Amino acid sequence: MSLDPELAALMEHVTGAESFEELLADPAGRQRLEAFSGTSLAYTQPDVPVLDTHIPAPAGPVPLRVYGPVTGSTRGRNDAGVPGVVWLHGGGFAGGDLDMREADQTAREVADKTGGVVFSVDYRLARDGVHFPAPHEDVLGAWFWAVEHAGEFGVAPGRLCLGGASAGANLAVGAAMYLKDIGEKLPAKLLLAYPFLHGKLTPLGDESGVMSSLPHILRFTEDDCRAMLENYIGGPISMASSYAVPGHADPSGLPPAAIVACEFDDLRPSAELYAASLRSAGIDVEFRMEHGATHGYLNHSAALGIVQRGLVFLANELATAGSSND
Repeated sequence: MSLDPELAALMEHVTGAESFEELLADPAGRQRLEAFSGTSLAYTQPDVPVLDTHIPAPAGPVPLRVYGPVTGSTRGRNDAGVPGVVWLHGGGFAGGDLDMREADQTAREVADKTGGVVFSVDYRLARDGVHFPAPHEDVLGAWFWAVEHAGEFGVAPGRLCLGGASAGANLAVGAAMYLKDIGEKLPAKLLLAYPFLHGKLTPLGDESGVMSSLPHILRFTEDDCRAMLENYIGGPISMASSYAVPGHADPSGLPPAAIVACEFDDLRPSAELYAASLRSAGIDVEFRMEHGATHGYLNHSAALGIVQRGLVFLANELATAGSSND
C-alpha cells in the first residue's frame, strides 16, 4: 500500500523537524504543526454539549471534560441508556491535553455519531517529577467517577467503555487490568487507537519504502520507545509494573476490545501483538488496519477521509458496546 494521499499532501509542513518539542517551542513551528494537521481544510465540528469539571484522584483534582450529556435524549439508546467512554489522549505520556484533536475532535465526533457520552481525561503528564503511578491513578479516579455519575448523563453503566490513543491506550489497558485484579466492574469494551503497550517491539518492515520517507517526527526508534516508557515509569523498564507496560501481561478476563492500527507506524507491532494476545486468551477483538495511515492520525482534521473512517470505526464500536447485555 501507499501513504494516504490526503496525509501525504500534509507531510511537507514538518519535513526536517526533529521533534514535536522543537516545533512547539517556536511560533513558526506551531504554525507548521497546524498546517500539518490540516487546520486550513474545510471542516465544521459537531455541535455537542460540553461540560468541564474536576474529579478527585489521589494526587489531587483532575480536569475532566464531558461531551454530549444527553439525559432525556433517545439517540443511541437501548432500554438501558446510551453508551459512554472514558477517553485518554496520547502524547508519549509527557504531552497532550484536552484541546488536541485526538481528544477534543475525537470526543465531539464520537459523541455526535453515537448519541453517547465521552468523558475526556486530562490525566497528569510524566514531567516535572511526575511518574507512574500518578497518571494511572488519575485514570482510575476518572473511571470510578464516570461509573458513579454515568446515570446523570444518560449512560447505562453496562455500556461504559474505556479507551485511548497511543500512550492513552496504554493507560486504558493498565487501568482495566487493575480493575480486573481488584474485582471491580470492568469496562464494556476497550477502544484502543494505535496502542503503545510493549517495552520491546520487532522493527516494522519497509518493503514499500514509505516508512523511510516519513518525516523524522513520525518515526519511533527503539531508543525513543525506551525513553518514553522509562520517563513514564521513572526508572528502567525492567522495574515496571505490568499496569505501566501492560502488553506483556496475561490479558485473561479483560473485556472485548476494538483496536485500530496504522499501516505506516513503528508502533504497529504493539497493536498486532496485543490483538493476538487477547484472541489467544479467548477475548473478542475487532481489529482495523488503517491502510495508508501514520501514527497519531486522529490528530489530523476530521476533514480528511481517513480520519473520518477511523472515527466511524470507534463510534460504531462504542455504539454496540454492552448492547447485548443490558
